[in-house]
Formats: sequence, C-alpha cells, structure tokens
Amino acid sequence: MFLTADLLSLFLISFSAATLLPGGSEVALLALSADGRHGPALLLCVASLGNILGSVVNYWLGRAALGFRHHRLFPVSQQQLDKAQSYFSRWGHWSLLLAWMPVIGDPLTVAAGAMRCSFLTFCLLVSLGKIVRYMAILGLFTQIFS
Repeated sequence: MFLTADLLSLFLISFSAATLLPGGSEVALLALSADGRHGPALLLCVASLGNILGSVVNYWLGRAALGFRHHRLFPVSQQQLDKAQSYFSRWGHWSLLLAWMPVIGDPLTVAAGAMRCSFLTFCLLVSLGKIVRYMAILGLFTQIFS
C-alpha cells in the first residue's frame, strides 16, 4: 500500500482543519468515499490521523504559550490562568471529547495544552471524539447513497 496524492491531500486537509487554520475535512472525506478507489477504513484512518495530529500541534502550542505568561503582553492574568486551570482540571478533560466541533474544538485543544492536561488523556479523548465523528460521517454517507 502506498500513499496516493488524494490520500495525502486528505491527510493534509484533515491536519489543517484541526489547527487554528480555517478549513474542513468532511467534504474531502466524502468526495474520496464517493470516488470508491479507497475503502472506508483506510479513509477513516487517514482523516483521523491527520486530524488528531493537528490537534496535537494545538496542544503543544498551548503548552508553549505558558512560557510567555509572565510577559506583560500575555492576554491572561495569573489569577485568571489559575482559575481556568482549576476549572479545566475538574471539568475540562471530558470536554476534549468535543474537540471535533467547529469553532470551539480548536481553541479547546490549545487550552488543554495551556492547562497542562495529561498528554495521554488528551490523546485518548481527542482521538475518540474525532474517530467517532468521522465514522458517523462515513456511516451516514454510506447509508444515504448505497
């Protein structure tokens, strides 16, 4: 098995869709599914891997941002950061299951890094949410058009 240009494109679109860059991967996923050259399991793996790795980049950007928290231009006070960390440690981990959602998902993954969420917990919850979403997209498409 080799990586074709269309699979590489799906990976890159899925990756960028999970970062703070604008974009969506659903159309590319459905287009490749309709094309029929690749099985749904392969498409699910490629799209999920790209999207999860994009979220991992956001996580590490959030972790790196903490290094600038003592700079006078840092947009959050130490008191606000402490409060957010307390909230995130109580409720935030489970919110990572929503990392696939438009608008809130990308900032949520950055916040997880800034709040020093366990990387293993982050990866497990984000992966679960993103994989299930792509499974639902492929499942709905398969049911409607088959």
